[in-house]
Amino acid sequence: MTNILLILFSLIVVFVLLFPLFFYSKRNRRLDKKTTISPPYLPFLKEKEFNPDISTDNWDLHKLRLGKFRRSQYKGLTFFVSSENRIYYISDEGDKVYC
Repeated sequence: MTNILLILFSLIVVFVLLFPLFFYSKRNRRLDKKTTISPPYLPFLKEKEFNPDISTDNWDLHKLRLGKFRRSQYKGLTFFVSSENRIYYISDEGDKVYC
């Protein structure tokens, strides 16, 4: 009878000592996982080069797209190339404004 009590007592002690260690270790592993935050979507230069509808602040890229697609967005304003190879944009009133 004493052997059974001794074994039972030792199991309880081991359980009481090891359970908090296991719980603490598992909790730390969960906290160690870092959340990665993806950066905001910024089109790559190649994508900007092949899409004239993406606004750019790069003057050289703007001129390249005007030559290639005959239209380009520069600083939020869409520019076009006319049949006479003149560059214009359309104002808020709908008028062509030549540059």
